Amino acid sequence: MIVCHCTGITDRDIHAAIDWMRQADPETIITPGKIYRALGRSADCGGCLPLFLDTMRGNDNLEVPRNLRGLRRAATSEDANEGR
Repeated sequence: MIVCHCTGITDRDIHAAIDWMRQADPETIITPGKIYRALGRSADCGGCLPLFLDTMRGNDNLEVPRNLRGLRRAATSEDANEGR
């Protein structure tokens, strides 16, 4: 299925890029921008982004590496007492 008509990216392209990136670096954070770059393309109008993200979320390899989970919460709770 074509996900991005502007650049011709399909759901298979997205899944292949995610799988390739996860295999190359198990600890990487995978973003839409990284997928576009891995496919040698760049975003155009952004109309595909909701479908692009849904397709990404459907890939089991998208998961955030265990050692990087909860970093936002940790930073937020550390910053909570600043300025008091």
